[in-house]
This record gives sequence, C-alpha cells and structure tokens, in this order.
Amino acid sequence: MPTTLKLLSPTDKRRPADLETCFAALGMNSAGDLLSQLPFTGDDITAGSETELQAVVIGSRGQVDLPHQIENSRFFANLQRRTRSGETPEKLLSELQEFLSEQNNQIWENSWVRFPRRRLSCFAEKVLTRDLLANKTCPQEGNRSDLSRYEITGKNNEPYLRVPISYLVKLALADLLGNQQLETAELKTVGESLLEHYLNDNTSPETLSFHVETLSPRRGMGRSLAKETAKRFLFTQLLLRYANLHFGLLEEGQQALIYFSPHPPLRQKSLNEIIPDTFYRQLFMSPCLSGWNCGEEKHDYMGLCHQVLGRSQLNAVAKLREAGIITNNLVVLPNVSNTSLSNNGVHISLGSRKLAAAYRHHKLEFGPEHEKFLGDLSCKIMEHFLPLFATTYSAAPYRLAFADFHPEKALGFLPHQLDFTHLRMFWRRWKKKASLSCFGQTLTPFGPQRLDRLLSHSLAMRGDLVPDFRLIDYPICFLSTEQSPAYDGNIGNQEQLKEDLADMGIFDKQMSLYQFFKLRNYADMGFSGFEGRHYSLFPDLDNDFAGATNLQALITALAFKYMASGQVRHRHIPDTPFAESERRQIFFGMAVGIPTFYVLRMTRNRFLLKILKKADRIRNSRRYPGYLRVYHQDYCKALLELLREDAADLIEMFGFSSLLNDLQLRLEQPQRYSAAGRLVRQIAGGKVGNPLKIEAGDFNQAAEKYYREDLRRQHTRQALHFLLEDLREMEGGNSKIDSELRPLKSELMQGKNAATFCLTAKQDLLNDQLGSQPLQRLLNLMLLTEHRDRLLAHQHLNGPQENYESDPSIYRENQRTRL
Repeated sequence: MPTTLKLLSPTDKRRPADLETCFAALGMNSAGDLLSQLPFTGDDITAGSETELQAVVIGSRGQVDLPHQIENSRFFANLQRRTRSGETPEKLLSELQEFLSEQNNQIWENSWVRFPRRRLSCFAEKVLTRDLLANKTCPQEGNRSDLSRYEITGKNNEPYLRVPISYLVKLALADLLGNQQLETAELKTVGESLLEHYLNDNTSPETLSFHVETLSPRRGMGRSLAKETAKRFLFTQLLLRYANLHFGLLEEGQQALIYFSPHPPLRQKSLNEIIPDTFYRQLFMSPCLSGWNCGEEKHDYMGLCHQVLGRSQLNAVAKLREAGIITNNLVVLPNVSNTSLSNNGVHISLGSRKLAAAYRHHKLEFGPEHEKFLGDLSCKIMEHFLPLFATTYSAAPYRLAFADFHPEKALGFLPHQLDFTHLRMFWRRWKKKASLSCFGQTLTPFGPQRLDRLLSHSLAMRGDLVPDFRLIDYPICFLSTEQSPAYDGNIGNQEQLKEDLADMGIFDKQMSLYQFFKLRNYADMGFSGFEGRHYSLFPDLDNDFAGATNLQALITALAFKYMASGQVRHRHIPDTPFAESERRQIFFGMAVGIPTFYVLRMTRNRFLLKILKKADRIRNSRRYPGYLRVYHQDYCKALLELLREDAADLIEMFGFSSLLNDLQLRLEQPQRYSAAGRLVRQIAGGKVGNPLKIEAGDFNQAAEKYYREDLRRQHTRQALHFLLEDLREMEGGNSKIDSELRPLKSELMQGKNAATFCLTAKQDLLNDQLGSQPLQRLLNLMLLTEHRDRLLAHQHLNGPQENYESDPSIYRENQRTRL
C-alpha cells in the first residue's frame, strides 16, 4: 500500500551568526556604557494589558436568556422525546432540568441579555448596524448569515436585541456617546476610539489597554499600568450599570455584572457534562461582533479552537497511558466539549522603543532575523524566572475533591506540556501532597461517584487545594518536538512546530501557538516586545499588578543584559523537549503547590545550573538515581539572590529595592503575603485554619461568590482611588495639560468639586444603586481623565510615534482583522 511521507517544513535560515551580530545590528557600541544602550531600560519600556472578565446575569429562570435558550432549543425538545420513548436514560433529562431549576440565587454565568431595540440611541444603532455586517470593509456584501440570533421578537411582538455581555458593554458606550452632546471634540474622539478596545471573540468579555503607558521611574513604573488597568475596569463597571438602566435590563428582570474570576463557572462545567459540544458552542461561544472585520470567520475560528482543545485533552489520555500513569483500562474519558476557553487571565505586554526604532531605521541592519534570535533566547531565560510569579502575584485557588483525582482529568493538558519523566515525577509528588494513600498504598478514585464518595468519607481523603489551578486547567505552553524546537532562534520554527502538533492531534496550525512568554514581533504587531500570558487573578490591582509588571520588566531587562554581555547564549539552554520540560516543571509545581522537583544532575542546561548553585537543601535523590532533589521555595530564593547580584545596576536604575523586599516576604510568608494565601483566607471567610476541612464544592462556590461580590467591590474601590488621584492632580497641577483641562472639568461638573462628587457617589456605586445622572457624569469624568492620560503618555513618548498614544501595545489596529 503506497504511503506518503511528510517533509519537514524548512525554517527561515536567515539566522544571525551570534549575539554580537544582533547587538551590532541594533547599533550598540561595545565601547560605550552597556546599561544605557540596552533595550527595556530607563524610559525605553512601553506597556499595555489585556484583561479577560467573567460575566453573569442575575434574574429568574423565566426572564434570563440562557435558560430560555435551553428550554426552547431543538436539543431540549429532542431529549424530552427520546426520554419518553426510552431511547435516552431519564438521568440526562433530570440533570438538565435540575440545572434549570436549582437557581435559588438566580445567577446565570455567561448568559446573553435581551432588551427592546428602540432603547438604542441613533449612534448606538449605527454602531450595531455596522457590526452586523458580514464584512465591515465591504458593506455591499450585506449582513451576517446568523442575523436571526440577535434580532428577535420580544414582548407584545416588539423588536428586541439579543447580545452577549461582552458586546453589551460596547453598545452601552456607543449609546452614552449618542445620548449626549459632548462640548469638546476631544472627548467625543476619545469615547469613539474606546469602542474598539472592547473585544468580543471569546466566551468572556475582553478589554485592551485604552492607551500605551510608558514605564519609567518618574511615572511609577508598573503602577502606571496598574492604574490604567484598574480605571479601565471601573469604566467597564460603569458602562454595565448604564446598560442595566438605559437599556431597561433591570425592568426586564435582568441584572448584568462583570468582574475578575479565573475559572470556568462551576455550573457551566456541570452543564458541559450534560449537553453535546455543538450545543455548548451555540450557548457560550462569542459571535465575534466587535473587533473583527469578518466576525463570522472569527467565530468559526473560535469554534475550531474549542473543538481542537477538546480533542487535545482526549488525546492526552493516550499519553498518560504511554507514560505509565494510567496502568489499566479503568479511565474516565474527558468530555469532547472542553471548558478551558472560559478560563480568564491577564496578559501584560512590554515593548521596547529602541527595538522598534532600530527595526524601522533604514540605516541599521536590524531585521526580523535579529529580533527573532534575541526574542527566543529572552523567552528561554524568562521561563526560568516564571516560578517567582505563580501564586505570589496572581493565583486561582481551587479545591479538588478525592473524586476529582482521576489523572486524565486532574492533569489537564500537562501531558502535552511536560516530558513523560517529569510528568510521572509530578504526578507522584502531587498524590503525596494530597495524601492519596491508604496503609502505604496509593489510592486514586475508581470512577463510580458513589463509590468514590464512600471512600473519601470513610478514609478521610479530602483531596487537595491547588493555589493556581487555572495554569493546570488551561493549555498554557505546548512542548516542542525533537524536530521542531520553538525557541532556537530560527524564523518559522513555531509554524513548523504547529504542523507537528497538528499531526499529533494536539493542536491546529491555524491557531496561535500558546506560550508563557510570547515574542511580539514588530512586523505583525507594530511594536517589538513580549507578552506575559501566565497571570491568573490579581487580588490587588495596585500592589499585585504593579509588582508583577515591575518584576516582568526587570527580568526582561536582565535577559538583554545577559545576552549583550555574552553571559547567556542559545547553546547554554538546549532546545530539546526534555530541557524545556525540565525548566517548566518548576512553574507547574509552584502552581499546584508541591514542595519539590527533580533536575538531572548532569543537565545540559547551564543557566539552570547557575541558578541551582545558589539554592539550599539540594541533595541527590534516593528515589531517582542521577537526579537532584530541589525545594521550590529554595529555588525561588535562589532566583531572588540572582536578581540582587546580577541585576543590581538595573534595580538601582528602576528603584526596585522595595520590589525585591516585597517579593521576599511573599516567598517567605506565603500564607500572609502571597496572592494565593490572601485569596484562600478571604474565600474561607477570613479563617486561618485548614481550608481542606471545607468541602471541595463548598470552597469553590464560596470562591465564585467572593469574586462576584467582595473582590468586585474591592477592585472598584481601588479604581475609584486611582480616579480620585487623577482628579486631584488635575485640580492642583501646574502643568500646561492640567491648566487646559480644568475649564472642561468645571463645565462637566457644573462648578462642583469632582473629587467630592466621586466620594459621594462611591457608596451607591459599590451597592449597585448609582442613579442615571451621576452615572453619566462619572463616565464623562473618566473620558476626561483618559484624555488627560493620553496627553501625558504622548508627552513622555519622545521621538517618532507609531500611533502609540491611541493603540494599545498588545494589538495593532490591522492585527485585529486577522484570525
């Protein structure tokens, strides 16, 4: 039988000879001061962020869209018919009916909303009409083919609009702009530009930075980005309040809320186990109305992502068997419908103006091959430092019951992200941490729920508390293959890797490759830098967010210092799957909270050895001959010591001494100072006792309630504090910008003090009781402060500007039209 062999796709061979060639092309003078010439130092850093938020609708079963869609679906009707005829067990129908009826608190996560279309202003109607086009760049092609999903008939046969909350926020902003006459063209321009910063491509609402921040010591470094992110969150809260009032949602029995929450909702996961994957996508996948010229194509792409990830996790079962973790045929197959795309995180992007300037400077030889060569090595260096971030600055606590410890489910996508050797070590240590043993024998659940619950209660097996389960439940960085390393410095290497992963049933080559720390190249993005995608939930939008941003900036600058001085080269960090897995197991171990990991004594990763030389309590492993046993805490302390030694000049330049002191506290006293420790304490009701004494389901439900109520209000308070800072600076500032904006502020406030007004409105806002008039005034004040922020950002960005003042650093306008 004839067979065809697939040839490896050739990578671009325009690979620089060495690091010296790259930095010479960058225009760096070896005889000059190294620090002042390095990218990502001084005032060179630009920054932006992307946030993924959780949306819910509160209301009764008869008034909210999600239960209405389920009850009136063909799937539900067919299920009832098949159940009556005996073709389908009654259990499936009863579980779905229980889902619909158990809403005692009337909370429906990721539901859409419906309201009378006449509520829209003319401008909002204009925005909607354009977004419903099949191709926004070619209106003559007509409307989308799925128009009937959004245009429905409501009460008294009145035309209603049905949209997801991610798009509702954009409509609210358009309606605000259309319902009032802003006296200055600047504020109207600012408001209209913000429409494209509310993306609608995934289940969760996404927002992009309203403007690019410059990270510099005089602007507070990471705190400036934290302020922008917090104020964007507040603005989104206000817009949703506006929609609840002006679109009549509250009158229709629907209250929309939005907040930070890292995990897929528990009830959504339960529903996913009941319904087929096609119906799940119909209910929860975004229609991609905003941010994309051809929304239906983007929607099809997101459906592809959902299908691929479901298949990928199913294929992970075979890998677990190959690794020897599954030793018999007793497995619980993962659902082909996967909820991992409903995980919510934060992405922080840092760009270098020096790299961008060198790229577009025709007299210099710096090009994509140099950018790729330096970028890949930077990513490899950065991955060694990632354990400093997990659970310290962001976290996603989650309780796993004993019945959840089926490896094919608990390990998530790790079989595609770790080598089999490290995966076996990881699983053994995790089971030990969770005390899954009886009379010296490891015991994992059998599968039947009643039997597993009986074992759990009779043997007092409580399961485990995972400090950041999002990093396990979501495919954050796939392992390279032997033929296709992702970070060897060759252009096209990741495209080749995607082809290999697609052949293995793990990924699809149309999708963007998932990575911890992603190179953002100038040709595609309009800036040159990196995107950190390893952040889950920040409990504090000031200290935690700013601290993480500062640490990311410091390590990025240190990576370029290592490269410019020749201390770290590509050959020092091998491009093999085993070497990748060896360094990444440390990060995943921190996320799960296991105390130790193992490193090959004769590892070829010289940079990892450099770090381990500073770690305490290292010894030869008795269980794994040829390996060293290392404590995660000691490894992180070694990283901290390395930063203090090798980045001393950078720390002084940025003023980061307090940053590292704070990091030390988070590492030494995690229960009190780390993000995970503080979140667990708040979720458990402020109790310092053992959270494992709380049932897994109760803990996870308490976490969702805490994110939805207390943490949402805490984040809102912090954002209001940032807004008050800006208003007081504007009132008392001596700068030309503040002087020019004060008359406009007085006009908006009609002579009243803006700071006093915000303080008065604060409690009503926190209690979701802010009225329409003060709400619009507060929104206009935020448009004014955004206008001020852009003017200040433009003032600090010297040299040629690539529209930095209006476009966020994580996406360029033309990039949003792509898949």
